[in-house]
Amino acid sequence: MEYTLAIDNAPDTVPGGTGVLLLHPSTGETDRLDTEFLSTDTDAMLVISTRTTAREVKQKLEYYEVDEDAATILDTLSVERGYTRRQSDNVRYVSAPDDLAGIVEQTEQFLQDHDGKLRVSFDSVTELIYYADEQQALAAVDDILELLEEYDAVGMFHLAQEVHDAETVAAFRDRFDGVVELAEDGTVTNEF
Repeated sequence: MEYTLAIDNAPDTVPGGTGVLLLHPSTGETDRLDTEFLSTDTDAMLVISTRTTAREVKQKLEYYEVDEDAATILDTLSVERGYTRRQSDNVRYVSAPDDLAGIVEQTEQFLQDHDGKLRVSFDSVTELIYYADEQQALAAVDDILELLEEYDAVGMFHLAQEVHDAETVAAFRDRFDGVVELAEDGTVTNEF
């Protein structure tokens, strides 16, 4: 299956199973790129959030006019922080941002439960490293990339470039089929 990419200077399409790493400045405005990736040529999408709660993700999707009915949000923060949470068809929870097994399990469940063109956004791997550690984060990313391949889906994974050392960035970069770099000034460059 081919997926359209709505990213400046990137290939027009990528095959199912493609993982894209979004390298960005920690203050970078990634929401536009992320929501364009999610909403283009998509039947269902999963937003894995280790950075914001489900409520904040919903606000982002609404602001960028993404079809919320097609979105499932995996909230990794609310349980640990003691926020009120209402499990629904469109919002799922794991116990904490470092519940890597739970994140991978929920990702697989989403992919099993949906048909058609499926997209996954992981916002953000940087936060995952903070809560777990680099090796565990790499293993979880590997597991999710394998699931994308197995279910013919595509995914975008956020990594704030300047908060990690060069070796960490390289270790993640090597795992992906494509890398999108967002500069401070909003310029987008790609390697596919």
